[in-house]
Amino acid sequence: MQNKREITCIACPLGCLLSVWTDDGAVHVENHACKRGITYGEQEFSNPMRMVTSLVCVVNGKRPVCAVKTKIVVPKAKIPEVLRAIGSVSVSAPVQIGQVIVGNIADTGVDLVATANCGRVE
Repeated sequence: MQNKREITCIACPLGCLLSVWTDDGAVHVENHACKRGITYGEQEFSNPMRMVTSLVCVVNGKRPVCAVKTKIVVPKAKIPEVLRAIGSVSVSAPVQIGQVIVGNIADTGVDLVATANCGRVE
């Protein structure tokens, strides 16, 4: 048994306290109440992924910032790089919900999209 960790599962509302470890390269998960716990435990142990939400500056907008998020999860280890890339971005109003703000943010293969409409100052 190597690298045993306790992880709270967020795959369903139960919040099981998973025991996860590796043995001869295989990841093992105990204390799960459903199959989603196994999948979550294996993923979180070997390559944790997260959704990133933030704000970007808006030029000529009614508001100075617009809410954004990664379209899907990115590797947790890439979050600092993603946030640095977001910090260097500004967009011109108008911005529409779902609009791609940055494609392939920080070479993750994931797009950064707007989560709000940000209109132009008239």
